Amino acid sequence: MRNKAFLFVVLLATLLVFSAATSAEEEKDDKKDPSAAYEFTVEVEVDRTPVKNQYRTGTCWCFATISFLESELLRTGKGEFDLSEMFVVRNTYPHKADNFIRLHGTANFSQGGQAHDVMNCVRRYGLVPESAYSGMEIEESRHNHGEMVSVLTAMMDAVLNRNGKRVTPRWSDALEAVLDVYLGRQPEVFTVDGEDYTPKSFNEKVLELDPDDYVELTSYSHNEFYTQCRLEIPDNWDYNGEYYNLPIDDLERIIEHALENGHSVVWDGDVSEEEFSSKELGYAVVPEIAWEDRLHEEQELEDVFTGPVKEKAITQEDRQKTLDNFTTTDDHLMHIVGLARDQEGTRFYLTKNSGGVDRKNDGYMYMSQAFVRLKTTAILVNKAAIPEDITSKLGF
Repeated sequence: MRNKAFLFVVLLATLLVFSAATSAEEEKDDKKDPSAAYEFTVEVEVDRTPVKNQYRTGTCWCFATISFLESELLRTGKGEFDLSEMFVVRNTYPHKADNFIRLHGTANFSQGGQAHDVMNCVRRYGLVPESAYSGMEIEESRHNHGEMVSVLTAMMDAVLNRNGKRVTPRWSDALEAVLDVYLGRQPEVFTVDGEDYTPKSFNEKVLELDPDDYVELTSYSHNEFYTQCRLEIPDNWDYNGEYYNLPIDDLERIIEHALENGHSVVWDGDVSEEEFSSKELGYAVVPEIAWEDRLHEEQELEDVFTGPVKEKAITQEDRQKTLDNFTTTDDHLMHIVGLARDQEGTRFYLTKNSGGVDRKNDGYMYMSQAFVRLKTTAILVNKAAIPEDITSKLGF
């Protein structure tokens, strides 16, 4: 009897566990997918290369701008190239470190950067294909700069401590050695299609990318419009990094005009809001009712986004306010490659991210018009992509 009773208890417990698991699975199936709240129709898109993965690095600035340059090569008939992001990162760190030391540690020394950092590398050193320099020297299958950054940061701090009473001329040699250990030595000469090139000759003879063809633009009213200014954000570490400042309506018009005429755009902005989610949502919006007012204690994401939300009408004043109170920060760079609309006709921008394809929309984001108007810190475009009436005001 005892054995029968024991078996009965085990059977009952098993049935209860199975029933609970089934109920949980059914409840999960009944929940709405928040990414399905929007249905997008792409109206305009430019040629671009496949989505890459920056993985555990803070190098979105490089991935976005290299992606943009790869689109430029497609647009100009040069063909499809897979250019090395890590070649740019490797050549940028010494300049960033020199700036940090010369300013006695008051400058930013981090993984972040701006689109013009890539252009400066092209100007100084050229470019190389991924096959010539992958930057993968740590026996991992994806980029991971965590340890390297810790070592570099500790080194810079140690130099500034001046334990020997002065800064020696050898710290830069040590920095170069660390970069070579983690990213690999740069190629002086490499071969493409049977021809030998240096990084500079590869750009001059094959790619023919001219950094002077590109310009960065921003839109904040604390600086005079239609003039150049220094954008006061931490990752703009290069004090020669100046942007043309113009009203947000003009900035928005440049993005639209560029895409409608076959050009793409490097986008720099804030992605810290709840409404931006490349993994769960695949889109970014600015609800008229703020997130914290929408999301009650017991609500989850799928309870809020059950369909397109009404968005806030963004003004120049809104942009300035969020910059001044730090709710708009310089977080991330991506590559805008198209124009789209949702099922209610709202404008969205098709945007190529650098987090790999294992995300919503295979690694792409849809950023709404309101989101772009509010959260854009800056853009980079080809000068030829700017409407003529705006270029005349900027003095090109």
